[in-house]
Amino acid sequence: MEDNTIKLNPLGQWADLEFKLSELITALVQLVIVVAAVVFFFILVVGGIRWIVSGGDKAQTEAARSQITAGLIGLVIVFSAWAILAAIDVFFGVNILGGLAVPSITSP
Repeated sequence: MEDNTIKLNPLGQWADLEFKLSELITALVQLVIVVAAVVFFFILVVGGIRWIVSGGDKAQTEAARSQITAGLIGLVIVFSAWAILAAIDVFFGVNILGGLAVPSITSP
């Protein structure tokens, strides 16, 4: 059975640089989920600050309210994506968040 390892041949301290494609995909999925959650959280916080400093102006209050709504919807989408990935792990045994196992093709 083949190992899905990518072996690079750099020089110096990086001479033994080796990584698996499945680990790279897992790391990218985790990074995207964390960055999206942080971005939507800050959108939510900035919307709350805009609402506080609106001073009762109806247009600014509405703009802040729509920003808060967008932040909440974004957080719901991100956590729903996380929940779907966890459900895929439970029902199908494909653990994308903890180490994706990419099957290899072997020739007879």
